[in-house]
Amino acid sequence: MTANTQEQEQELDLTRACEIAEEEVGSQGPVIRVLQRVQAEYGYIPPDFLPEMAEILEVPLARIFGALTFYSQFYTEPRGKYVVKVCVGTACHVQGSKNILDRLKETLEVDAGETTPDMMFTLEPVACIGSCGLAPLCLINTETAAHMTPAGMVEKVNAIQERESAPVAEES
Repeated sequence: MTANTQEQEQELDLTRACEIAEEEVGSQGPVIRVLQRVQAEYGYIPPDFLPEMAEILEVPLARIFGALTFYSQFYTEPRGKYVVKVCVGTACHVQGSKNILDRLKETLEVDAGETTPDMMFTLEPVACIGSCGLAPLCLINTETAAHMTPAGMVEKVNAIQERESAPVAEES
C-alpha cells in the first residue's frame, strides 16, 4: 500500500459501505453483492471495511477474503479515473504489446498495476481481452483501441491529459 493510499484510507468515510452491508443482511449469498456495490460506490473495496462487513453480515472474514481475492473484478486500492488495459496475451504479445506497455510505463511514470499520483491513470496488463483479431489491443476504460502502436497509445493518453487539464469555460 502506498503512502497516498494510506492517507486516503485514513480519511475515508465507511458509513455508506456499512449501510450497503446492512441492506443485504438476511439475503441469500450477500458477499458478492456487497463487494460489487461497495466497489461501485467507492471505486474499490476499502480493506478497512472488510472486518466490519464480516460482522454486519455475520460471515467469516475468510469467506469475504476468499471472494475478494478469487474474482479479478475486485480491487483493494483506489484506481485512476482512466484504467488503461494493455493485452499481453499471445496474439497481442507477438504483435508488440510489450512495447506498448513499456512505453506507457515510461510516459505515465508508473509500473504495471500502478496508478499515477494524480489518480488519473491506472496501467493494467491483462492476460487476454478476447479480440485477438484486433491485436495489439488496448482499452481505456471501455474504449477499444485496436491495432495499437506505442506512439498511438501515448497519443491517446496525451489527448486525455490535455482534455482533463483544459480550463472549463464559464457560461455567460
